[in-house]
Amino acid sequence: MASELTKDRLLQAYRTMRTIRDFEDRLHADFATGEIPGFVHLYAGEEASATGICMHLGKDDYIASTHRGHGHCIAKGVDVMGMMAEIWGKKTGTCRGKGGSMHIADLSLGMMGANGIVGGGGPLICGAALAMKLRKLDDVAICFFGDGASNQGTIFEALNLATVWNLPAIFVAENNGYAEATSSKYSVACDNIADRASAFGMPGVIVDGFDFFAVHEAAGEAIERARKGGGPTLLEVKLSRYYGHFEGDQQKYRAPNEVAHIKEAKDCLTTFAKRVTGAGQLTQAELSAIDAEVAALIEESVRRAKSDPKPAAADLMTDVYVSY
Repeated sequence: MASELTKDRLLQAYRTMRTIRDFEDRLHADFATGEIPGFVHLYAGEEASATGICMHLGKDDYIASTHRGHGHCIAKGVDVMGMMAEIWGKKTGTCRGKGGSMHIADLSLGMMGANGIVGGGGPLICGAALAMKLRKLDDVAICFFGDGASNQGTIFEALNLATVWNLPAIFVAENNGYAEATSSKYSVACDNIADRASAFGMPGVIVDGFDFFAVHEAAGEAIERARKGGGPTLLEVKLSRYYGHFEGDQQKYRAPNEVAHIKEAKDCLTTFAKRVTGAGQLTQAELSAIDAEVAALIEESVRRAKSDPKPAAADLMTDVYVSY
């Protein structure tokens, strides 16, 4: 799949990863002021996963996300301005300020929603994938979930169902090493989540989640297979989050300097930039221009979010029921 990565596509990949990183870093700073309502779980450090996978998708492909969903939303094309307003609880938000960080969705873009239910996305994407199959479409549905969710019965049932029905579904286990504060080395019985795939009759693939190119290639193969009727795949992306499970988590369960070492040695944005500039595919000036543009976008999104109106009492019962 590396042959598909033209210069424009590489610029797109970097822009998406940079947007996710800056979006999350800004939320980390602003949440500490106490102005943002609700809970926030940040995706910083995991950008190569969402970006490498979602670059293969169109708006008619569906994804189901997790409580750590901002990166998936941005990679799927959800409007950054609307996302920021949603997190700030404003009426101009993607879900009109009623969903907040853990429930951002945009069905028009195939984003079925971030999800506060651990492992909740598995059944959702089986439904979407079944609809695609029955309508004889070549679209796919993707479920992102974490190492903690890999032990949930909903995920096991979805994996089984996807094979039984031969669905165009991809299950992406983003193994960041910790289910909240519990190491996956303790909580997951096997060494690799992907090893469980054989129990459900599907391929299991392990990929370095710090390497955009590795993720992009592995995801491309799995998605192409699904589009051609080859059935589901379990893709385990091994990576790390930089911030705590939630904002305010002191991460005392992690080794001293663990995050600093990962940032220095493995950061996906840094390694991407070194590779593309070293190979002469992109210049540092081009990357720096994107950095500046993204910084301006994030600053403007915060400015608008702060000044936008909150939902009013009259909005309480809107968007509750769907009329068919």
